[in-house]
Amino acid sequence: MKAHNLLLSLAVFTMGCHGFASDKGDKNLKGEVRLDGSSTVFPIAEAAAEEFQKLYPRVRVTVGMSGTGGGFKKFSVGEIDIATASRKMKPEEIKKAQDAKVEFSELPLATDGISVVVHPANKWANQLTLAQLKEIWQPGSRIATWKDINPAWPNEKIKLYGPGADSGTFDFFTEQVMGTARLSRNDYVASEDDNVLVTGVSKDKNAMAYFGYAYYEENQQSMNLVALAKGKDAVAPSPKSIEDGSYPLSRPLVVYVNTKAAQQRPELKLFVSFLLKNAAKLSKEVGYIPLKEAVYTDTLKKFEAATGGPAKQTH
Repeated sequence: MKAHNLLLSLAVFTMGCHGFASDKGDKNLKGEVRLDGSSTVFPIAEAAAEEFQKLYPRVRVTVGMSGTGGGFKKFSVGEIDIATASRKMKPEEIKKAQDAKVEFSELPLATDGISVVVHPANKWANQLTLAQLKEIWQPGSRIATWKDINPAWPNEKIKLYGPGADSGTFDFFTEQVMGTARLSRNDYVASEDDNVLVTGVSKDKNAMAYFGYAYYEENQQSMNLVALAKGKDAVAPSPKSIEDGSYPLSRPLVVYVNTKAAQQRPELKLFVSFLLKNAAKLSKEVGYIPLKEAVYTDTLKKFEAATGGPAKQTH
């Protein structure tokens, strides 16, 4: 089952009844909220959209998945209200938004660990050092087969899958592994849609891929995790190792909200409030690591202060 399909099941079975923090829904509130960006954050955003629209059925919430970079391109010119991101905004992206007079708030959402995975038939590559990972993914890499990494491993060609160039996962992975963002070999199957990568690695016994932990957790029967060693000990991603930072590819998930638009449109402000109030529950249910509750509370207070006070329903 794909991560998106899981969300639909969860929405019907668990979310639709109770357990979500919100003000009483207003059946008359109209409007539209537009989100786009990270495929990593997509499961959280889509789940929030489904639940919010049950409370406010006349508000249309659309969630795109063009990659973190693609989301920022749209956000910086005012095409969307919220950019979902698996990395922080770059200086040049901030400048584009400022030049277009787009004011924004950065809101932390959850924590993720980029997961390196292989096919379940792969019983040899259960751990790698970051140096080996760099050797595999660097431009001009000499690594073509598993044997090129370790002489004891099979002389079989590796098939690589990874995020496309508009992905925040691509930016973060390359910066952490290569030391320079966007530095990578290009002879691999690339997609901004993590479900494409999941399908690829699950069907090829010599495949390797990397993507957000939630996509591993939902598809763990069809792939194996690779533990990563930065020093002596190799650490696999898990809720604990991601939260405490011992897993070397842990990273923040964030959203950026158009502050001026939120000041002017109650449906947008209400959606952001709903998202922050329920981010911990949503993140955990789709496979990411929630932040401390105090972080969400403090973030909501700062967002409300930046947008003129708490969200209010209008009739």
